[in-house]
Amino acid sequence: MSDELVFYTHPMSRGRIVRWMLEEVGATYRTEILGYGAAMRDAAYRAINPLAKVPALRHRGVTVTETAAICAYLADAYPQAGLAPAPESPARGAYYRWLFFAAGPVEAAVTNAALGVAVPEERRGMVGYGSLAEVLDALEDAVAKSEYLAGGRFSAADLYLGSHLMWGMQFGSIERRPAYEAYVARLAGRPAAVRARQIDDRIIAETQKG
Repeated sequence: MSDELVFYTHPMSRGRIVRWMLEEVGATYRTEILGYGAAMRDAAYRAINPLAKVPALRHRGVTVTETAAICAYLADAYPQAGLAPAPESPARGAYYRWLFFAAGPVEAAVTNAALGVAVPEERRGMVGYGSLAEVLDALEDAVAKSEYLAGGRFSAADLYLGSHLMWGMQFGSIERRPAYEAYVARLAGRPAAVRARQIDDRIIAETQKG
């Protein structure tokens, strides 16, 4: 079985999060850039991700989709990078909590708000996040309490949740709050984050020139 790691992405997608994760763990990987539309809907790619979206990963015969799942997979596949607390560590619970808080309540609440979907107050119990305001307040409390989310050190949970905050504040889907801005400032300057941005920005520039 080949150990080759193949990363399917588009430079203007959630694949930017996975690119950062790949750079953090120091993986050797091959990138397959897919254009939106026909390339992602092609039968060959649908065999990898039936939803015809990126990012996706192929590694050791395993296919992983969904950005949070890819980040969690890479953290475990490359333990030497130290991006996940050990399973027996008390910090493991916080790591899982905030990684999937971002993948669930944060993404759902922010997306619904952007689409103009208003959940009636009496129906908030039916959705996994209650209200956008409650989600943002919980998020603010989490990032204000300590430098990082799990065990006082940077992890894949910070990378994933921090990426949502960076993206959301940049495009106005998440309001700017001092605690958010202080938190993402600690993350954005990491060497792996800088490298990842440079790689994807260069691909965008080259595509536009072509």
